[in-house]
Amino acid sequence: MDAMRKQLDVLMGANRNGDVREVNRKYYDRDVCRLYLAGLCPHELFQLTKMDMGPCPKVHSLQLRKEYEEAKAKGVDNYDRELEDAIDRLIVECDRKIGRALKRLEDDDAKAAIAISVSEVTQTPEVLELSKQIKEKLKEADQYDYEGKTDLKIRALEVVEELRTKRADKQSMLLLDAFNKDRASLPQPLPNPPPLAPLPIPAPDARTQEMINEKLKKAEDLGEQGMVDEAQKALEEAEALKKLPARQEPTLDSSKYTAADVRITDQKLRVCDICGAFLSVYDSDRRLADHFGGKLHLGYMQIRDKLAELQALV
Repeated sequence: MDAMRKQLDVLMGANRNGDVREVNRKYYDRDVCRLYLAGLCPHELFQLTKMDMGPCPKVHSLQLRKEYEEAKAKGVDNYDRELEDAIDRLIVECDRKIGRALKRLEDDDAKAAIAISVSEVTQTPEVLELSKQIKEKLKEADQYDYEGKTDLKIRALEVVEELRTKRADKQSMLLLDAFNKDRASLPQPLPNPPPLAPLPIPAPDARTQEMINEKLKKAEDLGEQGMVDEAQKALEEAEALKKLPARQEPTLDSSKYTAADVRITDQKLRVCDICGAFLSVYDSDRRLADHFGGKLHLGYMQIRDKLAELQALV
Protein backbone atom coordinates (compact mmCIF):
# COMPACT_ATOMS: atom_id res chain seq x y z
CA MET A 1 0.00 0.00 0.00
CA ASP A 2 2.81 2.41 0.83
CA ALA A 3 4.42 1.76 -2.55
CA MET A 4 1.14 2.43 -4.39
CA ARG A 5 0.54 5.57 -2.34
CA LYS A 6 3.97 6.95 -3.22
CA GLN A 7 3.45 6.26 -6.92
CA LEU A 8 0.09 8.05 -6.82
CA ASP A 9 1.69 10.99 -5.02
CA VAL A 10 4.23 11.32 -7.84
CA LEU A 11 1.62 11.13 -10.59
CA MET A 12 -1.28 13.04 -9.07
CA GLY A 13 0.22 15.01 -6.20
CA ALA A 14 0.07 14.48 -2.47
CA ASN A 15 -3.16 16.47 -2.33
CA ARG A 16 -5.00 14.26 -4.83
CA ASN A 17 -7.67 13.49 -2.21
CA GLY A 18 -7.95 17.05 -0.97
CA ASP A 19 -6.70 16.05 2.48
CA VAL A 20 -3.58 18.23 2.52
CA ARG A 21 -4.98 21.58 3.50
CA GLU A 22 -3.10 24.61 2.23
CA VAL A 23 -5.70 27.19 3.23
CA ASN A 24 -4.01 30.00 5.20
CA ARG A 25 -0.67 28.15 5.08
CA LYS A 26 2.43 30.17 4.18
CA TYR A 27 5.64 28.87 2.66
CA TYR A 28 7.60 29.90 5.76
CA ASP A 29 5.42 27.91 8.18
CA ARG A 30 7.27 25.38 10.34
CA ASP A 31 5.43 22.39 8.88
CA VAL A 32 6.44 23.21 5.27
CA CYS A 33 9.55 21.45 3.88
CA ARG A 34 12.18 24.08 3.14
CA LEU A 35 14.33 21.63 1.20
CA TYR A 36 11.44 20.91 -1.16
CA LEU A 37 10.87 24.64 -1.58
CA ALA A 38 14.57 25.07 -2.46
CA GLY A 39 14.27 22.42 -5.16
CA LEU A 40 15.05 18.98 -3.76
CA CYS A 41 13.88 16.96 -0.77
CA PRO A 42 16.15 13.93 -0.10
CA HIS A 43 13.12 11.95 1.13
CA GLU A 44 11.90 11.77 -2.49
CA LEU A 45 15.13 10.41 -3.97
CA PHE A 46 15.46 6.83 -2.74
CA GLN A 47 11.86 5.71 -2.33
CA LEU A 48 11.35 1.93 -2.23
CA THR A 49 15.11 1.25 -2.00
CA LYS A 50 17.33 0.23 0.90
CA MET A 51 18.18 3.94 1.30
CA ASP A 52 14.49 4.88 1.65
CA MET A 53 14.23 7.66 4.26
CA GLY A 54 10.50 7.26 4.55
CA PRO A 55 7.94 9.95 3.76
CA CYS A 56 8.91 13.53 4.51
CA PRO A 57 7.17 14.63 7.73
CA LYS A 58 6.62 18.11 6.31
CA VAL A 59 4.31 19.50 3.63
CA HIS A 60 5.31 19.48 -0.04
CA SER A 61 3.29 21.94 -2.11
CA LEU A 62 3.96 23.31 -5.57
CA GLN A 63 1.78 26.30 -4.76
CA LEU A 64 3.91 27.14 -1.73
CA ARG A 65 7.07 26.56 -3.76
CA LYS A 66 5.83 29.15 -6.26
CA GLU A 67 5.23 31.60 -3.43
CA TYR A 68 8.70 30.91 -2.06
CA GLU A 69 10.34 31.43 -5.46
CA GLU A 70 8.56 34.77 -5.79
CA ALA A 71 9.74 35.80 -2.33
CA LYS A 72 13.27 34.62 -3.11
CA ALA A 73 13.34 36.69 -6.31
CA LYS A 74 12.51 39.74 -4.16
CA GLY A 75 15.33 38.90 -1.73
CA VAL A 76 12.94 38.08 1.13
CA ASP A 77 14.01 34.47 1.83
CA ASN A 78 16.63 32.00 0.58
CA TYR A 79 16.81 28.37 1.72
CA ASP A 80 19.60 27.33 -0.66
CA ARG A 81 22.15 27.07 2.15
CA GLU A 82 19.93 24.68 4.11
CA LEU A 83 19.51 22.47 1.05
CA GLU A 84 23.24 22.59 0.30
CA ASP A 85 24.11 21.49 3.85
CA ALA A 86 21.57 18.63 3.76
CA ILE A 87 22.69 17.12 0.47
CA ASP A 88 26.37 17.76 1.22
CA ARG A 89 26.05 15.43 4.23
CA LEU A 90 24.65 12.70 1.98
CA ILE A 91 27.48 13.12 -0.51
CA VAL A 92 30.16 13.12 2.21
CA GLU A 93 28.82 9.82 3.56
CA CYS A 94 28.69 8.33 0.06
CA ASP A 95 32.26 9.48 -0.66
CA ARG A 96 33.41 7.87 2.59
CA LYS A 97 31.85 4.60 1.47
CA ILE A 98 33.62 4.90 -1.88
CA GLY A 99 36.91 5.59 -0.11
CA ARG A 100 36.53 2.54 2.12
CA ALA A 101 35.72 0.35 -0.86
CA LEU A 102 38.74 1.57 -2.82
CA LYS A 103 41.00 1.11 0.20
CA ARG A 104 39.81 -2.48 0.59
CA LEU A 105 40.39 -3.23 -3.06
CA GLU A 106 43.82 -1.62 -2.88
CA ASP A 107 44.74 -3.83 0.08
CA ASP A 108 43.84 -6.92 -1.97
CA ASP A 109 45.37 -5.78 -5.25
CA ALA A 110 46.60 -2.28 -6.08
CA LYS A 111 45.57 -2.78 -9.70
CA ALA A 112 41.97 -3.44 -8.68
CA ALA A 113 41.74 -0.08 -6.91
CA ILE A 114 42.46 1.91 -10.06
CA ALA A 115 38.82 2.80 -10.56
CA ILE A 116 37.54 4.08 -13.88
CA SER A 117 35.81 7.40 -13.34
CA VAL A 118 32.23 6.57 -14.26
CA SER A 119 31.28 10.25 -14.24
CA GLU A 120 34.01 11.13 -16.76
CA VAL A 121 33.61 8.12 -19.04
CA THR A 122 29.85 8.55 -19.37
CA GLN A 123 29.62 12.32 -19.79
CA THR A 124 29.64 12.67 -23.56
CA PRO A 125 27.81 15.50 -25.41
CA GLU A 126 24.98 13.09 -26.26
CA VAL A 127 24.55 12.02 -22.63
CA LEU A 128 24.67 15.64 -21.45
CA GLU A 129 22.01 16.57 -23.98
CA LEU A 130 19.77 13.74 -22.73
CA SER A 131 20.28 14.95 -19.15
CA LYS A 132 19.29 18.45 -20.22
CA GLN A 133 16.12 17.15 -21.88
CA ILE A 134 15.25 15.18 -18.72
CA LYS A 135 15.54 18.29 -16.55
CA GLU A 136 13.37 20.28 -18.93
CA LYS A 137 10.68 17.58 -18.97
CA LEU A 138 10.70 17.38 -15.16
CA LYS A 139 10.11 21.14 -15.03
CA GLU A 140 7.24 20.71 -17.47
CA ALA A 141 5.75 18.00 -15.27
CA ASP A 142 5.91 20.32 -12.24
CA GLN A 143 4.22 23.09 -14.20
CA TYR A 144 1.45 20.76 -15.36
CA ASP A 145 1.03 19.59 -11.76
CA TYR A 146 0.77 23.19 -10.59
CA GLU A 147 -1.88 23.88 -13.25
CA GLY A 148 -3.82 20.72 -12.40
CA LYS A 149 -3.20 19.11 -15.81
CA THR A 150 -2.73 15.55 -14.58
CA ASP A 151 -2.84 13.87 -18.01
CA LEU A 152 -0.10 16.12 -19.38
CA LYS A 153 1.96 15.59 -16.26
CA ILE A 154 1.73 11.81 -16.62
CA ARG A 155 2.76 12.04 -20.28
CA ALA A 156 5.73 14.26 -19.38
CA LEU A 157 6.86 11.75 -16.73
CA GLU A 158 6.56 8.92 -19.27
CA VAL A 159 8.86 10.87 -21.60
CA VAL A 160 11.27 11.33 -18.69
CA GLU A 161 11.42 7.56 -18.19
CA GLU A 162 12.01 7.01 -21.91
CA LEU A 163 14.85 9.54 -21.89
CA ARG A 164 16.37 8.01 -18.74
CA THR A 165 16.29 4.55 -20.32
CA LYS A 166 17.96 5.88 -23.45
CA ARG A 167 20.60 7.64 -21.36
CA ALA A 168 21.23 4.52 -19.24
CA ASP A 169 21.69 2.39 -22.37
CA LYS A 170 24.13 4.92 -23.82
CA GLN A 171 26.08 5.16 -20.57
CA SER A 172 26.27 1.38 -20.26
CA MET A 173 27.81 1.07 -23.73
CA LEU A 174 30.35 3.82 -22.95
CA LEU A 175 31.37 2.15 -19.68
CA LEU A 176 31.42 -1.28 -21.30
CA ASP A 177 33.85 0.04 -23.90
CA ALA A 178 36.00 1.50 -21.10
CA PHE A 179 35.89 -1.83 -19.26
CA ASN A 180 36.96 -3.66 -22.42
CA LYS A 181 40.01 -1.39 -22.64
CA ASP A 182 40.57 -1.88 -18.92
CA ARG A 183 40.63 -5.65 -19.33
CA ALA A 184 43.05 -5.37 -22.24
CA SER A 185 45.44 -3.39 -20.03
CA LEU A 186 45.44 -5.99 -17.28
CA PRO A 187 48.50 -8.26 -17.04
CA GLN A 188 47.97 -11.38 -19.11
CA PRO A 189 49.26 -14.79 -17.97
CA LEU A 190 52.36 -16.11 -19.67
CA PRO A 191 51.56 -18.55 -22.48
CA ASN A 192 52.09 -22.20 -21.65
CA PRO A 193 52.57 -25.02 -24.13
CA PRO A 194 49.19 -26.62 -24.80
CA PRO A 195 48.76 -30.11 -23.38
CA LEU A 196 48.69 -33.02 -25.78
CA ALA A 197 45.09 -33.79 -24.91
CA PRO A 198 43.26 -30.90 -23.23
CA LEU A 199 40.88 -32.13 -20.61
CA PRO A 200 37.41 -30.57 -20.61
CA ILE A 201 36.38 -28.80 -17.43
CA PRO A 202 33.44 -30.73 -15.98
CA ALA A 203 30.30 -28.70 -15.44
CA PRO A 204 29.10 -28.43 -11.83
CA ASP A 205 26.31 -30.75 -10.82
CA ALA A 206 22.84 -29.31 -10.24
CA ARG A 207 23.24 -28.82 -6.49
CA THR A 208 26.64 -27.16 -6.83
CA GLN A 209 25.36 -24.82 -9.55
CA GLU A 210 22.45 -23.85 -7.34
CA MET A 211 24.88 -22.98 -4.54
CA ILE A 212 27.01 -20.96 -6.97
CA ASN A 213 23.98 -18.96 -8.13
CA GLU A 214 23.00 -18.25 -4.52
CA LYS A 215 26.50 -17.00 -3.71
CA LEU A 216 26.62 -14.74 -6.78
CA LYS A 217 23.21 -13.23 -5.96
CA LYS A 218 24.28 -12.69 -2.37
CA ALA A 219 27.50 -10.98 -3.52
CA GLU A 220 25.56 -8.64 -5.80
CA ASP A 221 23.12 -7.65 -3.04
CA LEU A 222 25.93 -7.09 -0.54
CA GLY A 223 27.94 -5.09 -3.08
CA GLU A 224 25.03 -2.72 -3.71
CA GLN A 225 24.76 -2.21 0.06
CA GLY A 226 28.44 -1.26 0.26
CA MET A 227 29.34 -4.30 2.39
CA VAL A 228 32.75 -4.84 0.79
CA ASP A 229 34.14 -7.66 2.92
CA GLU A 230 30.95 -9.69 2.80
CA ALA A 231 30.58 -9.24 -0.97
CA GLN A 232 34.17 -10.34 -1.55
CA LYS A 233 33.71 -13.39 0.65
CA ALA A 234 30.57 -14.47 -1.23
CA LEU A 235 32.36 -14.12 -4.58
CA GLU A 236 35.30 -16.13 -3.28
CA GLU A 237 32.96 -18.88 -2.17
CA ALA A 238 31.21 -18.95 -5.56
CA GLU A 239 34.51 -19.22 -7.45
CA ALA A 240 35.72 -21.98 -5.14
CA LEU A 241 32.54 -23.95 -5.76
CA LYS A 242 33.03 -23.64 -9.50
CA LYS A 243 36.37 -25.44 -9.15
CA LEU A 244 34.86 -28.47 -7.45
CA PRO A 245 34.87 -31.58 -9.64
CA ALA A 246 31.38 -32.57 -10.75
CA ARG A 247 31.78 -36.01 -9.23
CA GLN A 248 32.63 -34.59 -5.80
CA GLU A 249 29.74 -34.13 -3.43
CA PRO A 250 29.71 -30.48 -2.38
CA THR A 251 30.05 -29.90 1.31
CA LEU A 252 27.20 -28.27 3.13
CA ASP A 253 29.56 -25.75 4.69
CA SER A 254 30.59 -23.81 1.59
CA SER A 255 31.92 -20.97 3.74
CA LYS A 256 35.26 -22.79 4.05
CA TYR A 257 36.12 -21.89 0.44
CA THR A 258 37.82 -18.56 1.01
CA ALA A 259 40.88 -16.72 -0.27
CA ALA A 260 42.95 -19.87 0.04
CA ASP A 261 41.05 -21.30 -2.93
CA VAL A 262 40.45 -18.32 -5.20
CA ARG A 263 41.56 -14.69 -5.51
CA ILE A 264 38.84 -12.06 -5.32
CA THR A 265 40.78 -9.87 -7.72
CA ASP A 266 39.86 -12.31 -10.48
CA GLN A 267 36.54 -10.46 -10.49
CA LYS A 268 38.27 -7.14 -11.31
CA LEU A 269 35.87 -5.03 -9.31
CA ARG A 270 35.57 -1.30 -9.84
CA VAL A 271 33.68 1.25 -7.73
CA CYS A 272 31.17 3.70 -9.18
CA ASP A 273 32.42 7.15 -8.20
CA ILE A 274 28.86 8.52 -8.17
CA CYS A 275 26.89 6.13 -5.94
CA GLY A 276 29.56 3.76 -4.56
CA ALA A 277 28.13 0.55 -6.05
CA PHE A 278 30.47 -2.25 -7.12
CA LEU A 279 30.83 -2.91 -10.84
CA SER A 280 32.87 -5.59 -12.54
CA VAL A 281 34.83 -5.22 -15.74
CA TYR A 282 33.05 -8.43 -16.77
CA ASP A 283 29.54 -6.98 -16.32
CA SER A 284 27.22 -7.12 -19.35
CA ASP A 285 25.73 -4.04 -20.99
CA ARG A 286 22.33 -4.99 -19.51
CA ARG A 287 23.74 -5.18 -15.99
CA LEU A 288 25.41 -1.79 -16.43
CA ALA A 289 22.22 -0.27 -17.89
CA ASP A 290 20.30 -1.50 -14.84
CA HIS A 291 22.88 0.21 -12.65
CA PHE A 292 22.62 3.55 -14.44
CA GLY A 293 18.83 3.39 -14.41
CA GLY A 294 18.58 2.35 -10.77
CA LYS A 295 17.10 4.69 -8.17
CA LEU A 296 20.24 4.75 -6.03
CA HIS A 297 22.49 5.85 -8.88
CA LEU A 298 19.93 8.34 -10.18
CA GLY A 299 19.39 9.73 -6.69
CA TYR A 300 23.08 10.33 -6.00
CA MET A 301 23.56 11.77 -9.46
CA GLN A 302 20.69 14.18 -8.84
CA ILE A 303 22.03 15.44 -5.51
CA ARG A 304 25.54 15.81 -6.93
CA ASP A 305 24.16 17.86 -9.83
CA LYS A 306 22.09 19.95 -7.43
CA LEU A 307 25.07 20.59 -5.16
CA ALA A 308 27.17 21.73 -8.12
CA GLU A 309 24.32 24.00 -9.18
CA LEU A 310 24.04 25.58 -5.72
CA GLN A 311 27.81 26.05 -5.42
CA ALA A 312 27.90 27.75 -8.81
CA LEU A 313 25.45 30.37 -7.50
CA VAL A 314 27.80 31.42 -4.67
